[in-house]
Amino acid sequence: MERGGVDGGGSGIGRACCEVLAREGARVVAADINLQSSQETLSLLPGSQQHMAVGVDVSDKGSVEAAFKSIQKHYGEPPSLLVNSAGILALAPHTDTSEEEWMKIIDVNLKGTYLITQSFTKMLLDGRGEVQGTMVNVASIAAKTGLPDFEPYAASKGGVVSLTKNCAAALIRKGIRVNCVLPGLITTPMIQLLKEDLQADIKKSTPLGRAGRPHEVAELIAFLLSDRSSYMVGSCVEVTGGYMM
Repeated sequence: MERGGVDGGGSGIGRACCEVLAREGARVVAADINLQSSQETLSLLPGSQQHMAVGVDVSDKGSVEAAFKSIQKHYGEPPSLLVNSAGILALAPHTDTSEEEWMKIIDVNLKGTYLITQSFTKMLLDGRGEVQGTMVNVASIAAKTGLPDFEPYAASKGGVVSLTKNCAAALIRKGIRVNCVLPGLITTPMIQLLKEDLQADIKKSTPLGRAGRPHEVAELIAFLLSDRSSYMVGSCVEVTGGYMM
């Protein structure tokens, strides 16, 4: 049975990924900076006793390494599937964004993806010859568009796209496939940070005329984690309802 780790698994797209992967038969590790949220996710999963909740600060290397050690201790082996979905958003005019605010977003969204990816890869490869692992990073359509007040977030997600492609090139010959998704406007807790008029404008620019649902992104991620996407490496797939196509 596959073992899937989902950081940011306490809510939104991460929680939806946990639900879809559990439905597909994987043993799921829901990891989140808010351990209670991870535990709440576990309560939603079928066969919850075979899953695991972990608290982790993805921007802290020690916290990340401790989380992976606890997973290996619990299951006796590292996860073979990974979803990097932890992320934060803060909006401010470019001239008003402080260095502290900028670095906080970069630390979670980009550095966090790097640290999780690094620990996952090291643990999966440690002492093994051939391995089979799959990773999906959650970026954002903001990485490819220009939106006022999104600069730190968009830059961090652009970094995730670049990180995905470079990791994909480095890891595929070691048996690990890496891809990413670029969601548009999705009905997660993060959407509450957007003013209603901005949400309305984005929906008007979306051919489907609505925001997406977390499970619509999670189903794509599950496909990218599965053997059904075996010829996809370094792909960054938009799931936006047609926004900015």
